[in-house]
Amino acid sequence: MTSKSQDLAPAAGAYAPVNGLEMYYEVHGTGRPLVLLHGGLLTIDSNFGPMLPAFATSRQVVAVELQGHGRTADIDREFTLEHLADDVAGLLDHLGIARADLFGFSLGGLVSTEFAIRHPQRVDRMVLGSSHVRQDGYHEEIRDPESHPGSTRMPTSADFAEMKAAYEEVAPDPDHFEAFAARLSAMVSAFRGWPEDAVRAITAPTLIIVGDNDFTRLEHAVEMTHLLPGARLAVLPDTTHMAMMRRTEHVVPMVETFLGQARPEGSAP
Repeated sequence: MTSKSQDLAPAAGAYAPVNGLEMYYEVHGTGRPLVLLHGGLLTIDSNFGPMLPAFATSRQVVAVELQGHGRTADIDREFTLEHLADDVAGLLDHLGIARADLFGFSLGGLVSTEFAIRHPQRVDRMVLGSSHVRQDGYHEEIRDPESHPGSTRMPTSADFAEMKAAYEEVAPDPDHFEAFAARLSAMVSAFRGWPEDAVRAITAPTLIIVGDNDFTRLEHAVEMTHLLPGARLAVLPDTTHMAMMRRTEHVVPMVETFLGQARPEGSAP
């Protein structure tokens, strides 16, 4: 496949027929493709809104809303990382993009990792925000929040209210939020992780970003840098999971610098 991404005019608000979905996406800017993959229960705007314009000044940004999120309706299909990653591949096929950089936050980081495992030839560089590769990569209070009431790592009631409001504003079925949230929670809770060999086989240079008060244990983030060849780690101080994507002034320059480095040897132009 050859890339025709340079021929795409800047646009926003389109749908692509992908694997039974009417998948919502936006394209902003021109240049090397950068795919943005949001976190669970978030939308393009609520996750990447402040960052997207900065990235679009020098990149062709493809922002995606995954199954059941935002404007992409949920469908009667098993909700798995494999399906979500293949949906992203299907969208790139639809757009004629052969390969791209990925920036995934939280759930989007899991989808990015699954994408890199399933479609390694299509990833140049990858940024994983607040992500993990095994279930025990998350702090215990995230895996069992009822046993740790009042944890400062968890989203606040105001955070949940904002997520629900953003969903209800754009979702095809605004009343589906609670049911979908339960479905998403079940999928994440069932996630056990990838075999170490599968993670070690990822060849895309990777930047891992976590907060010092994040879902992800700092020890696990360090372990990820050893598993992923050539990975780099950035830890943001005084930063919770939900606060990470509000640290625009810190995250954007780090990501732009990392993605702006030379392509891996042998990658397609």
